[in-house]
Amino acid sequence: MILKLAKKYIPQIIRSKYVITFLIFYVWVFFGDQHSIWERKENESKIEALEKEKTYFLDKIEKDKKRIHELKTNKENLEKFAREQYLMKKENEDIFIFIKED
Repeated sequence: MILKLAKKYIPQIIRSKYVITFLIFYVWVFFGDQHSIWERKENESKIEALEKEKTYFLDKIEKDKKRIHELKTNKENLEKFAREQYLMKKENEDIFIFIKED
């Protein structure tokens, strides 16, 4: 009964063992393999995110190198940096910290 319905509604070319084998292989490669299309797209998105992160950190490194060079060459900038970042002060000097409240 099922074979009669299959023969009636499914064309001969689709019932071919080669077509069935190809379809099974295609589904396996597309969904089941470790190198499937889905895995590939996920990896591409991860690579894109890592590339953005890489450019961010390279820019940050360049800015930090410029800042270090600036601090090493100019004593006034070094003093200003120490006062702002580490709250260092000279003798007989008071430091006031103002916090902005919203």
